[in-house]
Amino acid sequence: MITRDAEQSTITLPRFRKIIWLLPAAYFLHIIEEYLGGFPAWVTHDVHRRFDDTAFAVNNVAFMVILLTLVYLNYRKSTPLRGVLLVVFASGNLFWDALFHLFMTPILDRYSPGLVTSMLLYYPICILVGAVITKEKILAPRLLLSASMGGLALFGFVVWYGLFDLAT
Repeated sequence: MITRDAEQSTITLPRFRKIIWLLPAAYFLHIIEEYLGGFPAWVTHDVHRRFDDTAFAVNNVAFMVILLTLVYLNYRKSTPLRGVLLVVFASGNLFWDALFHLFMTPILDRYSPGLVTSMLLYYPICILVGAVITKEKILAPRLLLSASMGGLALFGFVVWYGLFDLAT
């Protein structure tokens, strides 16, 4: 919980080991929104890439297993390498995905399934996790930014290969 000390006017952030569990929780809610919103059909019809419920499930189970593994490893013992891996994967799978949904909605002039959870959960949680990571000196700000850019590259590859089929 974020608290404010009235006497010193400082903000107390939650501990890294606790806050990182919000990442898979938000991702789980995002998967539900995407599924109920018809993300596989949206990709098939609007992005013109064949994407069915099976591919949707396989992708999301794989991504959730990776995210849970990275969160668990950082929960057990955080090291700079584990922190970088978590930031690369989480920023690629959450932070940059939110931007994708935000831009695709007006580009296609249609709701992009996943937009609501990505805007309401992904950005605040990612910013909070980033603040905690730097406050607890798990990663220096420059390394956090570099890892986030690595997440952008990872996200770009996933979208390029998985959704737009530009690899063929």
